[in-house]
Amino acid sequence: MFTSFMTDALAEAREAAARGEVPVGAVVVTSDGEIIGRGGNQTREHHDITQHAEIVALRQAAQTLGQERLDGCDLYVTLEPCAMCAGAISHARIRRLYFGASDPKSGAVHVGARVFEHAQSHHKPEVISGLQEEECAEVLKVFFAAQRDLGR
Repeated sequence: MFTSFMTDALAEAREAAARGEVPVGAVVVTSDGEIIGRGGNQTREHHDITQHAEIVALRQAAQTLGQERLDGCDLYVTLEPCAMCAGAISHARIRRLYFGASDPKSGAVHVGARVFEHAQSHHKPEVISGLQEEECAEVLKVFFAAQRDLGR
C-alpha cells in the first residue's frame, strides 16, 4: 500500500514561507516509512545558495544514517528539483523521487537540463511527478503574490 509523505514536505514548505524563504519543502523517507531527513529552503536565512530544501533534507538523512548514500530511500519535494539538487539526488542514490509542482523556470528533471537523462548521471531514480501538484503550486503562488504586494 502506497503512503504519501507529500503532506510532510508541504509542512516544511509552509515553515520556510513563514521564515521568508521561498516555500519549498522536502522529506527523505526510508523503505520502512520513517522520515529521516526534513528540510525547507534556508538560502536567505543562512546566506547560502546551497541550502535548498532537498539539500537540507539529504544532509540530515545522511547524518541520521551515518553515510552519504541513501540507497532505498525516497525523496518527497514540493517543487521539481533544480540542476544542483538533481545532481545531489543522483549522488545520494535516492531510490524514488516524488515531486509536486513542475518548475518551468528552474526545474531540471522533466524540463530544462533533465539531469537524470544525461549519460554522466551517476544514478537515475524513479521519478513520480504531480503528487498533490495543485496544493504544492498554490503554496508558491500565494507566497509570490504576497511578495509582489510587498514590492519585493
